[in-house]
Amino acid sequence: MDILFLLIPLSAVLILAIIGVFGWALNKGQFDDLEREGERILQQEPPSVDADQA
Repeated sequence: MDILFLLIPLSAVLILAIIGVFGWALNKGQFDDLEREGERILQQEPPSVDADQA
């Protein structure tokens, strides 16, 4: 029963931290353009040239 006095406040702090990180990501524009990022994964990129071979 004593462990509940530790686990309940720790879980409340964890929830507040998760909400804080989610709010920070929203304000920084992390979720602004989800469609373009999903399409970018499927597009083929040109091969990169290594500095050693150039």
